[in-house]
Amino acid sequence: MRKVGIWIDQKEANIITLNKGAIHSKTIYSEIETRIRIEGEKKQFGRFGDQFLVDEKGKENRIKEYTQKYLVRVLKELSKADEIFLFGPAQTKFRLEKLIFEIPEMAIKMKDTKTSANMTHNQKLAYVRDFYKNK
Repeated sequence: MRKVGIWIDQKEANIITLNKGAIHSKTIYSEIETRIRIEGEKKQFGRFGDQFLVDEKGKENRIKEYTQKYLVRVLKELSKADEIFLFGPAQTKFRLEKLIFEIPEMAIKMKDTKTSANMTHNQKLAYVRDFYKNK
């Protein structure tokens, strides 16, 4: 029985797997950059005569695209899991939960989603171990 706990935020996902008493951990880093600077860019806007062009929408779209790719990579790691538990400090866990519930065979594996603070690696391992011990 593969029980998986995922601590996730916008920068990284720690996938912690409990399998027959052994515990394994894997980290997936996102490629999301919230402060993108285009080479040669000096101001946050472009000026054309008396009009200003702001690339705010383009930056939002890039962040959404990178976030979607990141969540799909994490979702692929969950294909062999029997039970799934999500936790972390940011809203990214809820986006991943939404993706999981869109796939019926993954949705039945979903156990819980909790908000937690930033943790050390050992705290994450203990949190997942304690969660499944109490279930």
